[in-house]
Amino acid sequence: MLRSGVTKLARQQARVLAAARSPMPLWNIQTTAAFSSAPPPPRSSWDSLADRGLRQDHGMAQPWQAEGALDIQRVTQQAMIHELIQEQTNTIQSVVPWFLQNMPPPYFRQVPEKFRVDHIKAIAAIKDAGMDHYLNLKSTTSDGTEVITMIRAGTQPGNLLSMVKELPHTIYSEDYKALTRAQVFCTADDSMSINVFVFGGGQKQDGEDAFDGSEDLERLGSRILAYAQTIQAASQEQLMPGVKSLSSLVSPGDWSTNHPRPSPLFERESLLDYFKRCNKSYIAKTDPRRFLRQRELFELVTGTEGTAVVVEDASGDDREDTYWVNVALANTLPQQALENASRLLFLHNLDVQNAHLDLISDGDNGTVTMLRMHVAPVEGTTATDETFQILARELKRCKWLDVKTMDLIFDRYPWLGVKRGEIVTGICSLMHPIMSKENALVYSKANILETVTKERYIDHAAQIADLFLDRFNPTAGKMPAEDFEARCEQLRQAIDNDVEDATASALLLKMIEVVAHTLKTNIYMEDRYALGLRLDPRIMGEDRELPYGIVFLHGRRFNGFHTRFRDISRGGMRLVTPPTPEQFALESAHQYDECYGLAFAQQLKNKDIPEGGSKAVNLINVVGLSEAGKDFVMRKSVKAFTDTILDLIVDTEETRERIVDYYGKKEILYLGPDEQVIPDDINWIIERAAYRSYDVPAAFMSSKPRSGINHKEFGVTSEGVNVYLDVALRHALGIDPTKAEFTVKMTGGPDGDVAGNELKILFREYGENVKVVGVADHSGCAEDPDGLDHDELLRLMKASLCISHFNASKLGPQGVLHDVSTEEGIKMRNSMHNRLEADAFVPCGGRPNTIDINNYKHFLKPDGTASSPLIVEGANLFVTAEARQALFDDAGVLIVKDSSANKGGVITSSYEICSAMLLSEEKFVENKDAIVEEVLTKLRGLAKLEAELLFREYEMYSGSLPRISQVISNSINVTTDALTAALDELSEGDRESLLPLFRAHLPKTLADLSFDKVNERVPEQYIKNAIARAWLQN
Repeated sequence: MLRSGVTKLARQQARVLAAARSPMPLWNIQTTAAFSSAPPPPRSSWDSLADRGLRQDHGMAQPWQAEGALDIQRVTQQAMIHELIQEQTNTIQSVVPWFLQNMPPPYFRQVPEKFRVDHIKAIAAIKDAGMDHYLNLKSTTSDGTEVITMIRAGTQPGNLLSMVKELPHTIYSEDYKALTRAQVFCTADDSMSINVFVFGGGQKQDGEDAFDGSEDLERLGSRILAYAQTIQAASQEQLMPGVKSLSSLVSPGDWSTNHPRPSPLFERESLLDYFKRCNKSYIAKTDPRRFLRQRELFELVTGTEGTAVVVEDASGDDREDTYWVNVALANTLPQQALENASRLLFLHNLDVQNAHLDLISDGDNGTVTMLRMHVAPVEGTTATDETFQILARELKRCKWLDVKTMDLIFDRYPWLGVKRGEIVTGICSLMHPIMSKENALVYSKANILETVTKERYIDHAAQIADLFLDRFNPTAGKMPAEDFEARCEQLRQAIDNDVEDATASALLLKMIEVVAHTLKTNIYMEDRYALGLRLDPRIMGEDRELPYGIVFLHGRRFNGFHTRFRDISRGGMRLVTPPTPEQFALESAHQYDECYGLAFAQQLKNKDIPEGGSKAVNLINVVGLSEAGKDFVMRKSVKAFTDTILDLIVDTEETRERIVDYYGKKEILYLGPDEQVIPDDINWIIERAAYRSYDVPAAFMSSKPRSGINHKEFGVTSEGVNVYLDVALRHALGIDPTKAEFTVKMTGGPDGDVAGNELKILFREYGENVKVVGVADHSGCAEDPDGLDHDELLRLMKASLCISHFNASKLGPQGVLHDVSTEEGIKMRNSMHNRLEADAFVPCGGRPNTIDINNYKHFLKPDGTASSPLIVEGANLFVTAEARQALFDDAGVLIVKDSSANKGGVITSSYEICSAMLLSEEKFVENKDAIVEEVLTKLRGLAKLEAELLFREYEMYSGSLPRISQVISNSINVTTDALTAALDELSEGDRESLLPLFRAHLPKTLADLSFDKVNERVPEQYIKNAIARAWLQN
């Protein structure tokens, strides 16, 4: 029995080894080399036949008998090989007919023969071995395309979802590759599915997949072109459901009487152009009807971030209740799109029988992912029109839903629904920076969401979400205040009666407050990218100056705040991407405070322009992502953030129908680029503003690559910083920088906007008089008490290289270069601004609050004097307010505050936006050089005007410079507000007589070209603000 069992096992293992001989390695099959594939060694000696006969005569072994173990092994091996070949042949003879009968026709049309053969061999091997149908095959083609085939037993619901979750090359992987094609096929007897996933290669036509020319295109797409020609020539009657005149061109297994209607998209030349976006296999192997249907879907989403969904009855199938779900998703991650779709189909009790995924090139907009899934209700369930309507909405939302929201509504509480789930997770994210001030541990980001969504409390959270939805339901109109308050009181009473836990109670009550302080939302916008709340600023619990308005945004992997201090405001948008979960949690807790502080600094800084101060901070979760994944998520977050802002401020038929507005006034916001915003972001934002009907799209975002004034190219912020440095050196230190030597240390690298240009301006204005003794940035620091080589710093600046690229041979005898590849290097970089002695410290980069009340003494030398007696803040909020005062009190450090020193950038952006309102893009570009030079002259003049006033006030009344700077800014802003209010009281004629002040505000060339269009193109409030500013400046 033992020998029989061993032999049976050996045969089973040998069958797998023999049958699976293939260029494609098999995953997940554990095999043991039971015996060697090499033949046994030759027999040591063979006697002649006569000798054998003699042996027989003498009672020895017969000639036909085996001579010992070697002969027994040879004979056994030959017998086993014969038996295995025979058994494998028998298996293949049964597998092949079954395979041909059960695999659907599209499988044979779309899967190359090479892979079909490999699939048959693999299936025969596992069937012969009596193993479960669970097998992964992997191969790599000559162009690096990776093909993974997953064979699974049965066709139970959820199979596809589980397989997609097993796939490699996700955005978390450094070896990320795009999923470029997927094909899912189930056998007719439901015993098995074969699923092919293709990574790499892509949709672009190059290399082996390149087209040879128009003849190649026509040949490859001949079936599609013929079908399209028939469609275009058909009358409306011929296209009525039930007519099968076109069926000969539609492959078996994809028949439907639902043919596309004639369209310009199906004209021959249009299709030939479209073919160039597709890869060869998609054109050659896709059914013509399906191809044209997907061409229609492509047109709905091309150039956008949209999603289109169409559901068709799968007429002609054996089952009547089967459907094709067709989805086109613009510029998304294909693997994520497939996972989301599989997840939703599973949740709606729809079994995926066949599926296809293909990528179509969309030019600069990336790709369009085409999904086509053949589905049927799980046994015992039905699918209604409402099922597919909900499915379509959820497929559109999934691209933009945060992972935690999807977990909440799809896995934990499907009854909650998408809208309510998004409201709950959004409000929880908003509460973190509010509640964490009370107790950072109890009200951590994770604990807030966990508490609110516990099974014990989720019903209360759902009811609060219902209140939110009812309050902003556009079909019901505004909820009367007394009705709303009664609903709030009911919820509060229910929480008081039912919730014993103090933390849970506080959070749920705060959720009700958030609903009450929300003035408008985009929750009912059909194709929104994120959830946006226009908030009453009082919800943030301010004990300081109240902002004019706050917008909170909650989307996939990001939360954002936009804070402004005046109705018409301007300020940059920065992206914050902490690398670790701990840092992300920390940034989340003080995200709003950072946004408030930056906006407040911007308000002080904007005293010379018609716009008030604002700031946008977009906190993005990129923890654990690959570089490719990180960039993808950042770009998507920018789009979702800005499009949601537009939802809340544009005045269109859609927003009037979908948004209930308790604020009741039109709002004007202007954005600018800040940390990690790239030119592609700027271009997209402007194009999107135009698409969304923003009044002046080019004014919505500054620093446009072509028709803007690029801050880095023209060094506008640094021009202002250097004016303040010049005045401060003369007044505070008695140094004339044009005649005497002085030393400077800086944070921010030569590749940075402010730091790089400041270096260039220092060397331009002062030559060898300036010694830059230290520069630190993200990569390290360079130090030299004799001054770093000017030419080398300029080389790095022109090449956009960070300080770690400094040529060490250019250092003096005491010079040193540190990089952050070592612990020592990190320590020296982080302490450079404190350690080195210099006449002036000019922070031009670095995180906010680098010097605070807890560490400011590190900036002092052992004798208590400052390592630099002068600080000119080129970077925002590098030193906290408390630390500024402490440095002045303890060591007499004179600090030129950021709101004064670096205001050159906002002045430039303001003039750029004004130009966008008054001039066409072509006219601006034509006159750009003159306008830019005039803007630089104006900002230098405004900087010198304030710098001289700042030090004159300091010399007359003492006190710290930051306090004097803030008094000056506040005085100007308060006076401007008063003047603007007074202008409201003037008659239209009197206001018209003041327009020359607006002309004086403009650069001369801009005024000469467009002053007659001011009333027509510039908002009235903007004009009044500008007149008030100009009057003060004159």
